[in-house]
Amino acid sequence: MGYKRILLKISGEVLAGKAGHGFDFEVINAVCEKIKILREKGIQVGLVIGGGNFWRGRTGGSMDRVKADYIGMLATVMNGLAVADSLEQAGVPAKVMTAVEMKQFAEPYVRDNAVKYLEEGKVCIFSAGTGCPFFSTDTCAVLRAAETGADVILKATNVDGVYDKDPGKNPDAVKYEKVSYSEVLKNDIKVMDAAAFAICRDSNIDIIVFKFGWSKDEAGNITDETGNIITAACGEKIGTLVTNN
Repeated sequence: MGYKRILLKISGEVLAGKAGHGFDFEVINAVCEKIKILREKGIQVGLVIGGGNFWRGRTGGSMDRVKADYIGMLATVMNGLAVADSLEQAGVPAKVMTAVEMKQFAEPYVRDNAVKYLEEGKVCIFSAGTGCPFFSTDTCAVLRAAETGADVILKATNVDGVYDKDPGKNPDAVKYEKVSYSEVLKNDIKVMDAAAFAICRDSNIDIIVFKFGWSKDEAGNITDETGNIITAACGEKIGTLVTNN
């Protein structure tokens, strides 16, 4: 039957396309086309985007961790503004809300306003992380999902689900179709960072981990896996379901 309200978490790297940094608007437009389809189906969409296409952790080497994290927060705001612009050009109203006040660029995050916008059919893009250093965008995604009453978190990754061990290093890795929070903790399976995972478990929000991406080879052939968002949001079987049930 699908979900009424979702929180979609995607990496910043996917927005960079083949270049690996900055924006690839072919990719951004492909993502926004799929979000538009979700809105046409009546699904409310909250979105958290990482900042890895501009900045990852201590990219500056010995830079102070707090300042490095502040730069990462700013990177997520740039991504939010770019995606919001693409959505609006596609006819989808969008609001960029930031955990750090910067009124000239975006609206400060207020939970009640976010819920109102979602109910009005606007896509809410939650940027600047939690507003605090030492917390990842995974934590931001889980917090916003819990605060706004999302039915599920869709975690789009470069892997097609959750495995019992790293499938890139272990050819015998086994993929889970469904796994419980307790099993993830017991077997130390990496789904998201520990702080985010604990909030998700305690808030009883399911996570769907699935493969997501867009690429074009030298011959111009396109591999478009952004449609997996629609499959997941509509409740069809894809990736791995992480749940308390």
